[in-house]
Amino acid sequence: MKIGKILIANRGEIAIRIIRAAKELKLKTVAVYSEIDSNALHTRLADEAVCIGPPQSKDSYLNITRIISAAEITGAKAIHPGYGFLAENPEFAEICESCAITFIGPKPNHIRTMGDKIQAKSTMAKAGIPGIPGSDGAIETLKETKDVIKKIGYPVILKAASGGGGKGMRIARNNEELESGFRIAQAEAKAAFGDNRIYIEKFIVKPRHIEVQILGDSFGNVIALGERECSIQRRHQKLLEESPSPGVDKKLRKKLLKTAIKAAQNINYQSAGTIEFLMDANKNCYFMEMNTRIQVEHPVTELVTGIDILKKQIKIAFGEKLLIKQDDVSLTGNAIECRINAEDPNRNFVPMPGKITFFHMPQGLGVRFDTHIFAGYTIPSYYDSLIGKLICHGNSRQEAIARMKHALEEIVIEGIPTTIPLHQKIMDNKKFIAGNISTHFIEEM
Repeated sequence: MKIGKILIANRGEIAIRIIRAAKELKLKTVAVYSEIDSNALHTRLADEAVCIGPPQSKDSYLNITRIISAAEITGAKAIHPGYGFLAENPEFAEICESCAITFIGPKPNHIRTMGDKIQAKSTMAKAGIPGIPGSDGAIETLKETKDVIKKIGYPVILKAASGGGGKGMRIARNNEELESGFRIAQAEAKAAFGDNRIYIEKFIVKPRHIEVQILGDSFGNVIALGERECSIQRRHQKLLEESPSPGVDKKLRKKLLKTAIKAAQNINYQSAGTIEFLMDANKNCYFMEMNTRIQVEHPVTELVTGIDILKKQIKIAFGEKLLIKQDDVSLTGNAIECRINAEDPNRNFVPMPGKITFFHMPQGLGVRFDTHIFAGYTIPSYYDSLIGKLICHGNSRQEAIARMKHALEEIVIEGIPTTIPLHQKIMDNKKFIAGNISTHFIEEM
């Protein structure tokens, strides 16, 4: 590889994951950090570290000028954005290009097109990939909304065009809920994304959230690395993921992977990405969105395929060709990931930052824990509550569950509440063990 040094424009466990991949590729790394992250683990593991501002994200991890300056003063010729922060900001990707810095991710136009949910649906529809029935574009008035509902019927869901993470989303089961939800969805969309455009879709009752991991290079090659089940969520944010999905059989898997490859090829996608679907009770799968970045849950795919997605993403950004063909991809066993968050599940998942007084890492065959925490580390209140990802792999789903159960018993994080007790309950839940899950699983536990 010609590029010898990359800057990681992120923090936490994903920054460490990128550093590890870079080291295996014999690349030097630069960490950036806010003042409150001066003792964070990613600053210690990188070859160099640069402070880029105060704790607030807007003054540090979202400050494009300071991040570009850090790259220039350290001689970093590439930037990896990780996930969150600037990972899906097309302007950031464009600025990197204009400064002759390689953006380790997709092209700006891919980020822009797929980041706009309305444009993404339209693009995929033109390629023959069905989305959830709903409006053809943004809706501006209640009358337009009601006209759509006459065709698709209640219940419906209102969504922000630039949305994500459950913001700007409202379910309506009747006219009364529609009228209040319409105003609230627009206001939330404007506040969260600076874009008050919303669109409407048929609300699928108790769907499964299925996604397909893809890799595409600059030579037109695209491969799909199997599917992930991401149905167990709280407030539209994932808590647990697994691969393969217990709700997808071989026939459906083949169809899903073919659709995902078609979707990526249609836009000439280059990088790691994910095509996301909602699956109804009859196993009809509808395109929902595309994430143009590495995802939190990528390790479950790595464990069942044996493919290092981060390293492939970096190589693609540096212009290397994918040497893996679709026929070379196979799934071995099952993997489950539990997101360990500094939250109190008994108090509606309220974030609980604070000092970790004791920490013990789970171990054993098929057990992986991606984290940035250590004993004595204080979790700041400024950022996401994710503190680690516990991933277990087994020869079967039953074995993966058994390994996750003992790993959850073995891990010790004292000083703050976490989601560990909730994950222990999930592992013992009969519906989960049977693979009978939906996006309403947590509500119905």
